[in-house]
Amino acid sequence: MSNKILFKDESYEIQGAIFDVYREMGCGFLEAVYQECLNKEFSKRGISFVAQQALQLSYKGMPLQQTYKPDFIWYGQIIVELKAVKAIAPEHKAQVINYLKASNIRLGLLVNFGSYPKASITRLAL
Repeated sequence: MSNKILFKDESYEIQGAIFDVYREMGCGFLEAVYQECLNKEFSKRGISFVAQQALQLSYKGMPLQQTYKPDFIWYGQIIVELKAVKAIAPEHKAQVINYLKASNIRLGLLVNFGSYPKASITRLAL
């Protein structure tokens, strides 16, 4: 087993943008505000991302009409899910794990802009 951090450089770049948004906006806004700010910040930095991309779900090999829409998919390899809550709950982590399974993407970052004094980022990998 390797101790190599999955997508270390890309994650570092994403985290820098997240912390810049938090320094500018602080705590207390809705997720949609932080998502719009990150759209602008990532575009400014030239970071490749897709916002709210629908992920196809299946049940026993049969496609479902329902889809999952993570907040961002960066570099086509990292799912980023935003929250603006007092504390991250187990169901938030489960949501990201489900996104990873549905997309066959290996790394998810769960970001909480509701924490003080800084945004928190939880790495989840499959």
